[in-house]
Amino acid sequence: MILLNFGHPLTEEHVQRIEELTGRKIQQIQDVNSQIDPGKKLAPQVVEIVDKLSYTSREWQTLPILINPPSLNVIGAVLLAELHGRMGYFPPIVRLRPVPGALPPRFEVAEVISLQEVRDQARRRRD
Repeated sequence: MILLNFGHPLTEEHVQRIEELTGRKIQQIQDVNSQIDPGKKLAPQVVEIVDKLSYTSREWQTLPILINPPSLNVIGAVLLAELHGRMGYFPPIVRLRPVPGALPPRFEVAEVISLQEVRDQARRRRD
């Protein structure tokens, strides 16, 4: 599995927990700079960020990809729309949460969410 990390750096503990939750080995982690210029339109910047990954259309559709989304929610929303367009489905994502009382602040892997499953279940609730 390939983990595209658009967020903060991940520790070995994070990686081990993700592997436990998914039942799959992470073969590669790509740290992706998701910083944007707030003075410019967002969507073209996200396209540029994703283009830098240099995957082919076939690779986007066939590689086992997991996403650690960026911390800024609006970048994450546009990123997921862009990835859905390239992949043909919503990729699974990692959700981190703060460790209560940790000094200095630390984060742990809370869950891996199948966004495609969330979407498919929501589709059943449409009238």
